[in-house]
Amino acid sequence: MANLIVVGSQWGDEGKGKIVDILAHDANVIVRFQGGSNAGHTVVTRKGTYVFHLIPSGILNRGKICILGNGVAIDPGALIEELTILQTQGVKIGKNLVISQRAHLILPYHKVIDHASEQAKGTRRIGTTGKGIGPAYADKMARVGIQMGDLFHPTVFRKKVEDNLVEVNKLLRYVYGVKGYSAKTICREYMAYADQIESFVGDDSLLIHKAIDRGRNILFEGAQGTHLDVDLGTYPYVTSSSACAGGACTGAGVGPTKIDGVLGVTKAYSTRVGSGPFPTELSDTIGGGLQERGNEFGATTGRARRCGWLDAVILRYASRVNGFSSLAVTKLDVLDGAPYLKICMGYRYNGKLYRDMPASLHILTECEPVYEVMQGWAASTSHVSSYKRLPAEAKRYLERIEELAQCPIDMISTGSRRDQTIIIRNPMVQESPRMKGAKAIRSAS
Repeated sequence: MANLIVVGSQWGDEGKGKIVDILAHDANVIVRFQGGSNAGHTVVTRKGTYVFHLIPSGILNRGKICILGNGVAIDPGALIEELTILQTQGVKIGKNLVISQRAHLILPYHKVIDHASEQAKGTRRIGTTGKGIGPAYADKMARVGIQMGDLFHPTVFRKKVEDNLVEVNKLLRYVYGVKGYSAKTICREYMAYADQIESFVGDDSLLIHKAIDRGRNILFEGAQGTHLDVDLGTYPYVTSSSACAGGACTGAGVGPTKIDGVLGVTKAYSTRVGSGPFPTELSDTIGGGLQERGNEFGATTGRARRCGWLDAVILRYASRVNGFSSLAVTKLDVLDGAPYLKICMGYRYNGKLYRDMPASLHILTECEPVYEVMQGWAASTSHVSSYKRLPAEAKRYLERIEELAQCPIDMISTGSRRDQTIIIRNPMVQESPRMKGAKAIRSAS
């Protein structure tokens, strides 16, 4: 398969980093297409543990080109810090990293607005990471954003900063009671960043299209998850970008006809960070056990993740809006030893049963989950590398997930390490339906 999108099917934190790291072995180009340093992807190898926020986790694979697409919001300071940490860990970064000249910059005032706005919301807080992502995307949509390419035209950059500060400083001083910024201070800081990252900046869309024309395999890496998508998620408790598969096209400058498949990543249970509805949340010892065994703490903020049973309603919705061609199920081993497991089949609200995900935030918040109970398994799955060797109950659980998601499972993760992965079918090397059709047309002609 030539061009594959990998997205989360829940509220993020599904284990996409590990899955992308594995699939990157068979990819030529890995593209991050949305989000910012609010993302956290952790990859465990024999050489150590690597935490990624902006840079695609595929960078650990030598000979691969990694791209930060135009849909990513970039804090240059955070980017340089991440580059430095990875390089001290022995990761070689040079011409193998490309940053889109169209990607929007996160400025210092974006982070201050993010914090101040969240505090002002009180009980209506979204649960933002405070990285300035939302305000940066808001500026982008208001057409006052500053792009990466502007950094290398000092006069243009300074003029845009000065124009923005006229309104921003009034907002900071008179609405939030926070000290404003001077254009001189921001320009001095960001011109220093420009010197350090200029060699990485280029035309991401053109590079990707040339790679596609040469028959290269492209892997598109999403951040967050479907239900944090600004359009299709549990709004307003969402991120500020398009975390669904469609975001790969707009966030990397690639037409949908160039995409061959979409891999949805889902945990074997559910988690959520921050505020917002979570129908299957377990606020008891079972939920606490999932949190402890799954080490459910954010890679970016360290916040504890809320845990609950697998929700087939949100999974089926994610499969529909993303067009999943297959699934990767992660953290199956966390369920080892559980006497029973539950899968949410629907929601009950005011006497009505919802089998498909309602758009109403009120219903999602107030509904009662309707469960199907399945038998658990006692044996450990953490060292199982073959589907045949999984406990019979684990197989039945996975088969039920396939049935409910109406989507086949290609990969199963049974631990944090690369070798703790069962690959039933490699979605990167299956024959592309798009290319197969092209061959048929050529042969017919």
